[in-house]
Amino acid sequence: MQANILRNQVKSYLLGQIQKGELEVGKTINLALLSRNIGVSVTPIREALTQLEQSRVISAVPNRGFVVTQLSKEEAKHLYETIAQLEIMAVEGSNYTDTDIEALRSQQLKLQQAHTPLARLEARLGFHDLLVKNNSNLVLLQILDDLKTRLRFYEQSHGNDASFYENVDNQNEAIIQAIEENNVPTAALILKMNWMVVLEYVENHLRN
Repeated sequence: MQANILRNQVKSYLLGQIQKGELEVGKTINLALLSRNIGVSVTPIREALTQLEQSRVISAVPNRGFVVTQLSKEEAKHLYETIAQLEIMAVEGSNYTDTDIEALRSQQLKLQQAHTPLARLEARLGFHDLLVKNNSNLVLLQILDDLKTRLRFYEQSHGNDASFYENVDNQNEAIIQAIEENNVPTAALILKMNWMVVLEYVENHLRN
């Protein structure tokens, strides 16, 4: 258990370093340097990197080691479309109580009150996590979690656009209302529209 906790802590640290640009796209990750900076052995670092490789955040390159993966429009399209379909499946297989609906409204308020790009991103993804948390398909939830780890790197530089988050806010409110009215088909339709709006925005900011 302690090894898992340490690995997850290293994973969170690495994600933060990538998001801040400390680990640059295309450059080899120096395991020995990371070990000195974090103060842990290379083993949990390698384990965390392997997990991030599975999420396609980084790649293992022969004779070079681990590198932060370059982003592309094609991958973004596949990624967001897949997440949208999987989340729809999760929502359609979920039941929502009054407490769940209140939690969604509270999370939506956090998103509206967030003042930094990273805080907005985490609040938005937190909203989506709450949408699917009652689904009993643990395999589905794990796949979604892995995919969302990857999409963080598409969205991290887009959080300052007020119009983008205005659209997200309106759609989130509509999703909550549909769930409150027990209208899951409408909630699923708006959810798909929500992810497609995000995809379009991200594609417009990617170079390739």
